[in-house]
Amino acid sequence: MRFDRIRLENFKPYGDADLSLTEGVTVIHGVNGSGKSSLLEACFFALYGSRALEGTLEDVVTNGTEEASISLEFTHEGTTYRIDRELRVYDDRVDHRCTLEAEAEDGPAREGARAVREFVTELLRMDADAFVNCAYVRQGEVNKLINATPSQRQDTIDDLLQLGVLEEYRERAGEARLGVEDVRTAKRAVLEETESRIERLEDRDLHATLSELETELEGVSEKIDHYESQRDAAERTREEATTVLEEYEEKRETLAAIEDDIDSLAETIREAEAEREEHRESIAAARERIAEHRSSIDDLLAETELEAADADAIDRRRAELEEREAVLREDRTDAKTDATGYRNQARNLVEKADDLEDRADGALEEAADLEDRAAEAESAAEDHETRIAEIDAEIDELTARFDDADGIDRGEAADRLATRTDDRVDCRERIAELETQLQNVRNRVSEAENLLAAGKCPECGQPVADSPHTDRIEADRERIAELEADLETARTRLSAIDDEIETLEALADADDRIDELEAERDRLADRLETRREEAADRREEATVKREDADELREEAASTREVAAEKRAAAEEADDRVDTLEERLDAIAENRDRLGTIESQLSSIDDLEDRIERLTEKRESLAELADERRDRLAEKRERRDKLREAVDEDAIEDARSRKRKAENYLENVAETLVELADRRDEIQTRIGSVTGDIETLESLRDERDELAETVASLDAIHEETRELESMYGDLRAELRQRNVRTLERMLNETFELVYGNDAYSHIDLNGDYELTVYQKDGEPLEPEQLSGGERALFNLSLRCAIYRLLAEGIEGSTPTPPLILDEPTVFLDSGHVARLVDLVEEMRGFGVRQIVIVSHDEELIGAADELVTVEKDPRSNRSTVSRTDGATAATLVAESGE
Repeated sequence: MRFDRIRLENFKPYGDADLSLTEGVTVIHGVNGSGKSSLLEACFFALYGSRALEGTLEDVVTNGTEEASISLEFTHEGTTYRIDRELRVYDDRVDHRCTLEAEAEDGPAREGARAVREFVTELLRMDADAFVNCAYVRQGEVNKLINATPSQRQDTIDDLLQLGVLEEYRERAGEARLGVEDVRTAKRAVLEETESRIERLEDRDLHATLSELETELEGVSEKIDHYESQRDAAERTREEATTVLEEYEEKRETLAAIEDDIDSLAETIREAEAEREEHRESIAAARERIAEHRSSIDDLLAETELEAADADAIDRRRAELEEREAVLREDRTDAKTDATGYRNQARNLVEKADDLEDRADGALEEAADLEDRAAEAESAAEDHETRIAEIDAEIDELTARFDDADGIDRGEAADRLATRTDDRVDCRERIAELETQLQNVRNRVSEAENLLAAGKCPECGQPVADSPHTDRIEADRERIAELEADLETARTRLSAIDDEIETLEALADADDRIDELEAERDRLADRLETRREEAADRREEATVKREDADELREEAASTREVAAEKRAAAEEADDRVDTLEERLDAIAENRDRLGTIESQLSSIDDLEDRIERLTEKRESLAELADERRDRLAEKRERRDKLREAVDEDAIEDARSRKRKAENYLENVAETLVELADRRDEIQTRIGSVTGDIETLESLRDERDELAETVASLDAIHEETRELESMYGDLRAELRQRNVRTLERMLNETFELVYGNDAYSHIDLNGDYELTVYQKDGEPLEPEQLSGGERALFNLSLRCAIYRLLAEGIEGSTPTPPLILDEPTVFLDSGHVARLVDLVEEMRGFGVRQIVIVSHDEELIGAADELVTVEKDPRSNRSTVSRTDGATAATLVAESGE
């Protein structure tokens, strides 16, 4: 995989950036805080979205903006892809849109953050965590793997090499094995229970029991048939006797009915005579009630101003009352409407006055608030003036430092400091070189003197008589003197450079501070003028608000006066309503009296009708009584004839035969019930035995099926156990192969970057524990190495893991670019040179693209391309520019001169 192009808009410090990347080594260069690492974070974010961020989506959008866009083009296995991400901040949330497109016409396309992330994970065969652990050494995480526990290191490398999938498969096989065990145990329990049930049923000899029950059922059925025939004969005898008794009962019932009719007719005649007497008394009472009504009507005529109590007069009087009542009701409605209207107007006016006063109070409160804001603005303006004076004083004090400096003007300190810093690096390297040469010469002189003292040649080590070869020793001694003088001169020069650098650092800090103070003074001057204008505007607005409050209070007072007038008018209308209510009550009383007269006249008519009806009823009752007396005589004559027609002996014989038949039927019924119950019981038992026989056959079939199922589950269980073991063994074998390969690659890489006499090799055991062995065989933990050695060790380990993943165990695997973010943080100049060797070695292993973030000039010199990141201090926005390797080398050489 290779990054081709990254385009940014409002991403962190970048307002608008467009950078193309090529194969080879690209070094991203710039001062601290300029935004170098943000370029790598943008590539990482483009691939994996929010999973690649340590913060939130809102954090990546440039401060002061609401939208950001990131576009990454990369090539993977010959296909070019482009990922576009757009972020929009609104209402405390971030809208994230993401698409992926392939250059090929039939290439894949994805839309949505999750879909794109899943596609990239599948394409690269690594998620965001694996990407960081394999290819992306982020700033400050160079020691991540050495600080991890062996188990964490093992999990990381296993996941990168897809061995975690084998563990997942092994766990799935184990879960399947446990599931088969559960099902097999359950099926075995069911099989055992089925066999137990079969044994119990076979012990009962069901077919013999069924034969016995069928024989017993046949005997019971014959007895039932015999008793049922006897029962039928007894029922016929009972029916014949019943017929005779029924005929007798009919005659007795007829005789009783006639006697009842005789009694009823006699009673009816007596009741009719009593009713005629009651009607006579009712007629007399009705006539008395008519007299009372007429007397009451005479009294009411005077009160209602009627001359006569007739219907026409009453209707005329009622029409007059209704006409007067309609006029009064209309007047009352008008008066009520007036009262309601005046009250509503008064209430609305009072509410309006209250609202006006509230608005006046609000205007006064706003005026007070505006005064406070004006005071705050004036106070802030005074604070700004004070701060501006402080800034001017501090600028004067800092500027004075340049006056005391030896020919250094503002803006020159940083360049001079960079030059002198490079001089110090050269001086330190010169001192280290002189010290090494001096120690080597001293060692030769000491060794030569020891040989001479022993009578041996200082050059060849052979015994000599007078030690003639001493010229070399004298030359070395002179060389020692020269080297000591040169070393002293270099150390003196280094001390002077250190003093000058200290002075230049103070001046550079002063220069930066003056820029900051001048920018702050400009901002404060703008704010001072704004605050003064704001104070004047607020006081003017406060004056307007107070005038508005006075006008509102005057309008409220006038409104309350009008409201009082409306309330008085409402009270007058209420008085008119009360007067009209009294007149309407009087009309209602007269109408009630007319109704009473009508009611009494109607009662008189009803009473006269009642008298007429009662008189007619008395006459009718008299005629009916005569008819009933004639019928009574006829009934008595028929009763006497029926008494002579009844035969008591025949009736007694029928009763005897019926009684005997009923006794037999009662007894035989109980016997038949017992026999039927016995037959039902036998049939139930036969059904039960038959069901048990069918159950036995079914259980035998079920037992055979269960036995086959258990046998199949035994085979499946063995297969899952073997599969689980196979995945575990395969993962262990592949891990050991990875350990051996990784150990070899790690030693190759470490020997390259730290090949000296101190260490012999590195051991990586099967549990991913790392041990460094010295030349004398003494083991060391990686944590015991110095800071620079640990950094190189970890870089070697990360590069070895990258090689292992890139080359694979069998065949190659496409990998992303190797990304190193500030890898030289813990390295001195000597270690940086070895890091350059490591980068060259990784290129030799076929790594197509390496991206390094660093400000180290030695790494810059090894770059095929140099990307320079600069930040504008005025806008706080970063920009990028690209330089090819030859130009980068020239720049490094010129800076070294």
